[in-house]
Amino acid sequence: MVREPLSIADHLRGERLGELLREARGSRSITEVALQAGISPETLRKIERGRIPTPAFFTVVAVAGVLGLSVDALLAQVSLPGTAAGATDEAAPSAEGERRAVG
Repeated sequence: MVREPLSIADHLRGERLGELLREARGSRSITEVALQAGISPETLRKIERGRIPTPAFFTVVAVAGVLGLSVDALLAQVSLPGTAAGATDEAAPSAEGERRAVG
């Protein structure tokens, strides 16, 4: 099974999620928060930096719980204006479409 490439909107949502989690973590260490959430510090680091733009739902729930964030409020802040939460932005070209347009 081949996964569809992530859209630009997916990447932007992932970056925004990472920013929000990093802000909520504040001065707490990545290791402390990650271990309390039951994930590796490297996974949390990648999420915060946007390198995992679509983390597993239960991972987000666990980290949000440790940070005292509402998943609903987090989702509302991550959703891009003009798009449904979790929907791909069909107006944004995919990475494959960009390569074809440029090359």
